Amino acid sequence: MAKISVIVPVYNVEEYLKRCVDSILAQTFTDFELLLVDDGSTDSSGKICDEYAKEDSRIKVFHKENGGLSSARNYGIEQATSPYIGFIDSDDYIECDMYEILYKNIVAEDAQMSMCSLYDIYNGKPRKVIESPSYMCVDVPTAIKIVMEAKINSVYAVNKLYKRELFSEIRYPVERIAEDAFVIIELLLNCKKIAITTQQKYYYVHRQNSITTSQFKQKDLDVIDAYHKNYDLIKNNYPKLLDVAQMRLCWAHFYALDKIIVTKENNDKNIQKRLIDYLRKNYLFILKDSRFNLSRKVAMSLLMVNKGLYRICVKINLRRLKV
Repeated sequence: MAKISVIVPVYNVEEYLKRCVDSILAQTFTDFELLLVDDGSTDSSGKICDEYAKEDSRIKVFHKENGGLSSARNYGIEQATSPYIGFIDSDDYIECDMYEILYKNIVAEDAQMSMCSLYDIYNGKPRKVIESPSYMCVDVPTAIKIVMEAKINSVYAVNKLYKRELFSEIRYPVERIAEDAFVIIELLLNCKKIAITTQQKYYYVHRQNSITTSQFKQKDLDVIDAYHKNYDLIKNNYPKLLDVAQMRLCWAHFYALDKIIVTKENNDKNIQKRLIDYLRKNYLFILKDSRFNLSRKVAMSLLMVNKGLYRICVKINLRRLKV
């Protein structure tokens, strides 16, 4: 039995798939099984998976009807045979020693989860580089605070290694976006110790038409639902962390509102009003919370005056990010 099951959901990524799989096969930690879950691809992705399986006995390929990212991950969890599980998105790639580091840390600490930091890749370039990496082994409330603040790690499923038992009753929500956010707090609540290195070993690629860069859709409101769920979980288990849960819930409302603001064809005034009303109700909290930067606080102050002024501010900030 392999020590790690690496699960890669695959859907119409023929342009990126080989880079992803090659980076996994190049791992210095070799005792793994690679589960390629072809989620009903209509391009050559499924064929590419089959070709890899012929070359390496560690690779298992599964072809299923399209059900989305969560469905493919859940299918992979059901097929996994190893005591540890990792996830990689098929348009991303990893450093050659990522799993060696994650496995070494989770075993050394007798932890239930091991994390590393990642590079956010836009237009082929990393957004932020951590110059002086650090390491820590933390308890559950500390880990929750870290992933919710999203400075050295975040809710992403992919830059982590999990004890398989964590998924005995937990699955990713099907037909929802923000699936990582829906699940991470539940997973952490089932841990005792979490090993964290801030070494950046995962390359998270933001494609122009990916979920994280596309224009507003009704499903973007799933992000708010996810952080409402996390707010309730934190309130019931670690109420002292409620401020970070509220901060992230405000962030989720900003996320949805900003997408609506820049999407020309969107005319749903009721959704806009609901989001704006929530943010205005939390104005003083946002203004006082140091985790919101100055440009966000300025934008929020403008939103208190006029939605049009807020739109201008959001568009200026988006242009800066593109540059």
